[in-house]
Amino acid sequence: MSQITVSMPDGSTRSVPAGTPVRDVAAGISPRLAREALAAYVDERMVDLSHPLETDAALTVVTPRTPGALELYRHSTAHLLAAAVTALFPEAQCGIGPPTEDGFFYDFIVHRPFVPEDLAAIEEKMLELAKRDLAYERKMLPKADAKAYFAGKGEPLKVQLIEEKGGDVVSCYTIEDAFIDFCTGPHVPSTGRLKAFKVLSSSNAYWKGDAANQPMQRIYGTAFFKRSALDEHLARLEEAKKRDHRKVGRELELFTFHHWAPGAPFWLPKGALLYGLLSDYMRGKLSGGGYQEVRTPLVFNKRLWETSGHWDHYRENMFLVESEQEPFGLKAMNCPGHMLIFASQVRSYRDLPLRFADQGVLHRQEASGVLSGLTRVRQFAQDDAHCFVAEDQIGAEVERLLALVDGVYTDFGLRYTTELSTRPEKYLGEEATWDRAESQLRQALEAAGRPFAVSEGEGNFYGPKIDFHVMDAIGRKWQCATIQLDYQLPQRFNLKYVGADNAEHRPVVIHRAIFGSFERFIALLIEHYAGAFPLWLAPVQAVVLPIADRHAEYGESVRQQLAAAGLRAELDARQEKIGYKIREAQLARVPYMLVAGDREAASGAVAVRARGRGDQGAQPVGAFIEAALDEIRRKAPAVND
Repeated sequence: MSQITVSMPDGSTRSVPAGTPVRDVAAGISPRLAREALAAYVDERMVDLSHPLETDAALTVVTPRTPGALELYRHSTAHLLAAAVTALFPEAQCGIGPPTEDGFFYDFIVHRPFVPEDLAAIEEKMLELAKRDLAYERKMLPKADAKAYFAGKGEPLKVQLIEEKGGDVVSCYTIEDAFIDFCTGPHVPSTGRLKAFKVLSSSNAYWKGDAANQPMQRIYGTAFFKRSALDEHLARLEEAKKRDHRKVGRELELFTFHHWAPGAPFWLPKGALLYGLLSDYMRGKLSGGGYQEVRTPLVFNKRLWETSGHWDHYRENMFLVESEQEPFGLKAMNCPGHMLIFASQVRSYRDLPLRFADQGVLHRQEASGVLSGLTRVRQFAQDDAHCFVAEDQIGAEVERLLALVDGVYTDFGLRYTTELSTRPEKYLGEEATWDRAESQLRQALEAAGRPFAVSEGEGNFYGPKIDFHVMDAIGRKWQCATIQLDYQLPQRFNLKYVGADNAEHRPVVIHRAIFGSFERFIALLIEHYAGAFPLWLAPVQAVVLPIADRHAEYGESVRQQLAAAGLRAELDARQEKIGYKIREAQLARVPYMLVAGDREAASGAVAVRARGRGDQGAQPVGAFIEAALDEIRRKAPAVND
């Protein structure tokens, strides 16, 4: 038998017979590596341990410490979940079951929705199958045989997938006698390797995510290599439930929804106040920065959307209306309208950079099944702006924007990471232009001293971009700000400016948003602060609590003094015990509770209780106001219980 050479990551080599399985190479290196091995990279392709090595190759054995190992582990756990479901619900039809960033899911067609008792039984069955240490085994089947097999099992969705994705010979994986799936793998060697997993929840879904297709039930789960890591994750999930903006927003009376207007939030008085605070805050941050606020129509004739390219590429996501037999579309983004504003006048190089800001309402036709609180809506607004620049101004403008992003997130106490996304496989424009644009973005990031990751090939088809991922208080990431270069819209709208050479030139557009959408950013803030906003953002900053009825008049005078100073204050003059009022204010996450009794009324003071810090003692009303205004000016961070 011929020998082949296997190269290891440390530079060493091994000579083994052709056809040697990866697991045998791992065993030859050390018993510990053999015990820990889950799969292997062969010339950068991940394969099962049973994979035979036929030619010279570079080999990296995958253990729990290897990048990509957790995704493999979770994929195998998704198959274990499907095996448990089909054992308990033989009539279930299987869809797909991929790993995700936080775990995995698997979709099924079943006769009725899963209930919590079902999920508990499924997890118990998974544990049973894991203890049996059943082998994952790859089987290569002729396409026709695979289709016939799954058709005979009553699995039409698998037949469809094989038809769409399978070659002449398709890859299937078995868990011994428990389960078989159409899958390219790879997988861990056996179910016994799966130690720490949890079935989390179920929800409605659709085949291929299309509401026109069959309804399905999706089961979510997660898995980790260690029980301690799983326990930490489950604790974070419990904390996330407490912070859920839908729950907290309802408790704090910030917003509501109604089925007659799906995906469109109703902002209640306190929520509208918070929305307005953010809107005014952003206007303040842009003041003096050369921005001009504009507003554009809500409805445009289809010819605008044809010019921008959205009619051909985005129409299914737009709300369409008809007027006088002419088709129109509700505004889904601000950029095409801003192109028309730029084109409405003759522009000179002296006008550039020209910055249009817009907080107008937008509508997008999101599928009803994906609507979720404020994070996925049909009606929203962005802190949107478009900066029209000459090509040699890109770098300086991006540096300005990076500083703006940093200033905004610092004010909210938010940490973030930065990602540069480069030219995708399919793109518009010239490669040299792309190279120049990417270089300018990279140089701007480096000049700002901003660490960044590079996401190769993930730019927009019209230009490269910088994305910002904000981390909340419990470590979750939210994609918010974005800076995008666009060479295509100026061309499609034939935008021009007159240069210093008196010739016409084409501007470049920088699309940018910092909050992203107000709706999603408010959801982030609610969950980040758990509803306990810092003083400068709190819809109600202080509540005055008279101890008895005879103190109500004094309490009202205190409230008026606070309001005159610009503080958002309320009076709780209900005939309730003071302890009850304090508890109510704490549940409402009010930053300051000002208790007023005989002594306070006599001395013009209030007894101050601060959220998260408790009793602060008596203070003259004027002193409290001065301290509160200073806290607001400093945008001091929230103090929570």
